[in-house]
Amino acid sequence: MQKGEIHITFGPRILKTGLAVTISIYICMIFSMENFLFSGVAAILTVQPSVYRTWKQLLDQIITNSLGASIALFFIYFFGVNPISIGFVISLMIALNIKLKMENTIPLTLVTVLAIMTATGSENYYFALERFLAIFIGTCTAILVNILIFPPKYKKKFIQDVNTAFQNMSLLMRTGISNELKETSYQEIDKKFKKDLIKLEDQFKIFNEEREKFGKTKRLNTREVVLFRQMLKVLQEGNQLIDNIKEHYMQNKSVKNENNIFDHQLEELIKYHEYLLLKHSGRIKLEHEKKENDILKEKNKFYDQVLEFYQLNKEQQLRHMIIASSIIDYSFHLEKLEKLIHQHQK
Repeated sequence: MQKGEIHITFGPRILKTGLAVTISIYICMIFSMENFLFSGVAAILTVQPSVYRTWKQLLDQIITNSLGASIALFFIYFFGVNPISIGFVISLMIALNIKLKMENTIPLTLVTVLAIMTATGSENYYFALERFLAIFIGTCTAILVNILIFPPKYKKKFIQDVNTAFQNMSLLMRTGISNELKETSYQEIDKKFKKDLIKLEDQFKIFNEEREKFGKTKRLNTREVVLFRQMLKVLQEGNQLIDNIKEHYMQNKSVKNENNIFDHQLEELIKYHEYLLLKHSGRIKLEHEKKENDILKEKNKFYDQVLEFYQLNKEQQLRHMIIASSIIDYSFHLEKLEKLIHQHQK
């Protein structure tokens, strides 16, 4: 993308939000409900990233919205409508939602309270309840659209994002020791990689949540969860390694021979990581499936070389030992990933 261009992505969740708003407004118009604005707002606030969270949102919204509507009507009847009563009810509902551990419903619950307590002539309870009904229509519409239209494909999306994160990580590792990239470019890629990693952590949480809450306890699904957790763990170890390189390697004076040893080991591990991702996707030929053994034989050789440098100058090489330790951790988790992929493909 060239500088100055604007790139807009319409993902499934964006499209579902727009569709939910459209349908909820149409439903309100069919029933001649004038408060379709609140229905649209409810639809916007309800769309969730997973099916489980969608169902949970429905149950939580029914509880908190009903409670909010009841308290709002109670205050209208006994205290009338004024800024103080509205502010008090808003504060009360926030506290109750937190107490009920339903913090995600706070925005829509407050919309419900405001919709009812700011109704024209709040003594007209029918008008207030109509607003509540409009919000309920928007909530239910968004939930149905979220479940039925473009149901989330967690596995496919997770694997795609793992590969994207790996590409950024591999570039950082390959250039970390040699310091080839400009500082601004390196920082930009590092920032993107860390953002990808946070996104993957959230996706794994959703994926695991779906399996646990909906009772999907098949052996294959359990294996997949363990495998995906390890894919994430390897990237997290890679991130720690990159941080250690920035923190310790750049602060230490290194000779060319040392740089070559670290560069070579990182290059081999990146190749191995890439190989494992290709193997998981079924794109590796059978005659090449022993490649990982050749790569892992280098691990002990690398560590012995680093120990030799350490014995020559312990104080100066201490930072290098921290890097070496991170590299060993990274290679260990790659070995574990290889075993899990092999078990999964049996």
